[in-house]
Amino acid sequence: MYKYTIARQLATKRVITNRGDEVGKLIDLLVDEVSGDIEYLLVEVDKDSKIARRITSKDRVIQVPYSAVTAVSDVFIVDERELVSPQQQE
Repeated sequence: MYKYTIARQLATKRVITNRGDEVGKLIDLLVDEVSGDIEYLLVEVDKDSKIARRITSKDRVIQVPYSAVTAVSDVFIVDERELVSPQQQE
């Protein structure tokens, strides 16, 4: 039951860059099934953000490597240099 409480607390948290730019909101986590480690944040990109202009895909969901997360409080703060567009992930 505890893990569901944590998941609800994380759902829809805002994601911003280390420069203070809005990225979007957290919609899911990709977790390694064997180790249980978080690998990626799935983020729905805010259409008005600077990040959205860099993404050419019509799909506005990006995978942010968990290694890019520098802090978590009321928001996730991620290193802007590690943001990857969907085309770069393939």
